Amino acid sequence: MFHKAEGIVIRTVDYGESNKIVTVFTREYGKIALMARGAKRPKSRLTAVTQLFTYGMMMFQKNAGLGTLTQGEIIQSFREVRNDLFRASYVSYVTDLTNKLTEDEKRNPYLFELLYQTIHYMNEGMDPDVLTRIFEVKMFTVAGIKPELDQCVSCGSTDVPVGFSIKEAGFLCKRCIEKDPHAYKITAQVAKLLRLFYHFDLQRLGTISLKPETKATLKTIIHQYYDEYSGLHLKSRRFLDQLESMGFHDQSTD
Repeated sequence: MFHKAEGIVIRTVDYGESNKIVTVFTREYGKIALMARGAKRPKSRLTAVTQLFTYGMMMFQKNAGLGTLTQGEIIQSFREVRNDLFRASYVSYVTDLTNKLTEDEKRNPYLFELLYQTIHYMNEGMDPDVLTRIFEVKMFTVAGIKPELDQCVSCGSTDVPVGFSIKEAGFLCKRCIEKDPHAYKITAQVAKLLRLFYHFDLQRLGTISLKPETKATLKTIIHQYYDEYSGLHLKSRRFLDQLESMGFHDQSTD
């Protein structure tokens, strides 16, 4: 049976001398794996559309098991991302997270739009660090590990939280902060950003400029939370951390 879907290539694996198996996150069908025969040949009509991160219209044949990509048309190649090691590393992590946290053929148009907007904004030169933190927070629900971000996880108070507890999985107010001596002490701004990142529509994103220390706090909390509850250990995240520690930065800010 032939199908047509709008999708983003989130993973590619070489198969034999000339073929690829591509994992595509589609608006219509969720995550699907497709055999792209001959896609490694330079003159193949499938070569361009099966490049990692490419957003395109995919025509494929599928019954049970692995489908076959028969034709594709590029909608957006995200060239700026692919030409910048730093931004490409962020997108690799975002697509890796999508791949690991989603089931095959489980339709989720909201997640497709989130993935597209995140890559699109990175391609446009917006801060990839902030975009990645937003993406990670929004993926808590997909991972099934959402922390309490709307009230104190202990007493239900909606007062401004003063801590975030990994152990208790959420915000703690000033009366409950002692329940976890290892809770991260947070400012009102960090609390607001964590809540905002979860709730707001990424399509409405304006310019967000955060201080390095605020970014560092958000990253530490979010990554510690993923490490505790998700069971993921992604090479793409380790590589990104290594790039940052070596002083690499987004060339678009030069």
